[in-house]
Amino acid sequence: MELYFYTTSECHLCELAEALLVNTPMPEPIPVDVVDIAQSEELVERYGTRIPVLRRNDTGAELDWPFTRDQLLTFLQ
Repeated sequence: MELYFYTTSECHLCELAEALLVNTPMPEPIPVDVVDIAQSEELVERYGTRIPVLRRNDTGAELDWPFTRDQLLTFLQ
């Protein structure tokens, strides 16, 4: 599994989500590809009002902010 973390610069909520992601202990490391939505009009249209968003590359499931540590762990199972 790999995660895509949709974010943009100067996004306070994105910083909170990133801190939660970094500080949540996981059984094994999960690669995270950080994607700045400002680089694509399509991504801004899709995620502009929803960021930060985590997306699993294996299932396509998405987790929108706000989420808790427990919700994050459930999402990653």
